[in-house]
Amino acid sequence: MGTLATSLAVPVSAMEGLTGDVGAGEKVFRKCQACHAIGPGAVSKTGPLLTGVVGRPAGSIAEYSYSSVMTKAAGEGLVWAPEKISEFLTNPKAFLPGTKMAFAGIRKDQERADLIAYLSTFNQ
Repeated sequence: MGTLATSLAVPVSAMEGLTGDVGAGEKVFRKCQACHAIGPGAVSKTGPLLTGVVGRPAGSIAEYSYSSVMTKAAGEGLVWAPEKISEFLTNPKAFLPGTKMAFAGIRKDQERADLIAYLSTFNQ
């Protein structure tokens, strides 16, 4: 993981009134790192690469084999805006039934806001 300042805060438009804390989000990302990678030189693992994910069209990492439902959602225009990332991470299987993502989700709004703030730092 990166060496980000834990005091850095980023507004997260996905959740009214919440500000995501990048340092806290880096800790939340530990739940993701078994399947996902992020940052310079990172590559897709079991899950797709997350570098640049915020604002990226769904299903757009060429080297990754997405589920048919993700490919369909991508074809219908799904873009990983902060609010869509939040919806997906709340309950991936409810948001996109048939997704390959075998993760129960992140129920706490603040944890999702923090994670999205952290992911946003890799969108340069």
